[in-house]
Amino acid sequence: MKAVRYHGPELPFALEEVPKPVAGAGEVLVEVKAAALCHTELHFADGTLNLGVKPITMGHEAAGVIVAVGEGVPAERVGERVIVYYYVGCGDCRWCAAGEEALCDKLQAEFGFISDGGLAQFLKAPARNAVPLPDKLSFEAAAPIGCGVTTAVHAVRLAGVTPGDWAAVYGVNGVGFGLVQLLKHRGAKVIAITRSEARRANAKELGAEVVIDATDATTVAAAVRAATGGAGCDIIFECVGRRETMDACVGWAGALGKRGRLVMVGYTAGDAHEFRYHPIPMVVYEQRVLGSVGASLGDLKEAVELVASGAVSTVVDSVIPLADFQQGLDKIKACDCLGKVVCLPCA
Repeated sequence: MKAVRYHGPELPFALEEVPKPVAGAGEVLVEVKAAALCHTELHFADGTLNLGVKPITMGHEAAGVIVAVGEGVPAERVGERVIVYYYVGCGDCRWCAAGEEALCDKLQAEFGFISDGGLAQFLKAPARNAVPLPDKLSFEAAAPIGCGVTTAVHAVRLAGVTPGDWAAVYGVNGVGFGLVQLLKHRGAKVIAITRSEARRANAKELGAEVVIDATDATTVAAAVRAATGGAGCDIIFECVGRRETMDACVGWAGALGKRGRLVMVGYTAGDAHEFRYHPIPMVVYEQRVLGSVGASLGDLKEAVELVASGAVSTVVDSVIPLADFQQGLDKIKACDCLGKVVCLPCA
């Protein structure tokens, strides 16, 4: 089968012929109908993420059809439309017991990170990781749920969003569009911050009350303060992770208000983009900083329900054959896409 393969940092991805996986006991084999590209792939390519596992197949946002099952899995699941949850925990640690497999002490698999992922024609996974999809969701619309919406669901849950909160999304595209819609659905007053005029317009259509041009990051904090009556935001979801974007959030006159929560979702490589701040404003304002990674299986199930109900929609920029994956990654790197780029492995 064809698969997009990673061979190490700063080496090009390659579309290669690899053996088709076989479902083992407790597993299903999914024929991947659509797989979304993510900025994570760029982090692997440039060495920002180097987990020491190679070669592997990339991709962690895959939807398709179960075509075979292993021992112990009901045969009736063959033909089921599914989206694949990309973490496989040990099942024994306290994090797995709490349903938070992304924090598992002994991860067994993480598709597209430390084990073969979904940018391929077939993907095998534990049966519990294959979450059913309603027939009304196309595979192209469903694939971006796997990270673009689940990451938003998880981050919003950790942040403790309540109705009436001023919530800013700094960096708006795949996950950002999911955050804007989910925050609106939760009753927050949403501010979308991005350099892209097209993304600001789309965020407005998706429910943002205020949109702010982030071309000059030094103007962002004042714009947020003005929009919130001088108070600043209750919550900021930082999806960029650059020094200038983080600096805009914190400090005496930063965009984050009193008892505000700064949720770190995105990151950028290099010492130049370390998060640094003086603690005095944070102490005096009683602010909190927290990280948010991935999602739980429960988050994925909730995300599917949200999209199926119409409360949240995935935003797809383009749909391309798997063979053109590099064109899609180049588009993401150039910030030249509005939403997700989705690959069709069987095209």
